[in-house]
Amino acid sequence: MRLSDFPEQDVEVWPEHVDACLLFCSVSTQWRVGMGGATGLDYPAVFATLDRLHRGKTDAERDAIFADVQVIERAALEEMNSRD
Repeated sequence: MRLSDFPEQDVEVWPEHVDACLLFCSVSTQWRVGMGGATGLDYPAVFATLDRLHRGKTDAERDAIFADVQVIERAALEEMNSRD
């Protein structure tokens, strides 16, 4: 696949979701894959990237970012599985 295979599309991200969106984009190549396809993100990679990107945040703030990424992950898995 090439970038040209995908239509260019602007997407608005609300300020309160920017951290989770950036984290998800940073780990978007870190999927665990089984016989049926992607099963979820590789959490050790997610946590390492989360710690690296958001060092200055509190534990509670990082926990909230991770929870938001899990919402994005579930939606991505649903979308990927709907294409079968």
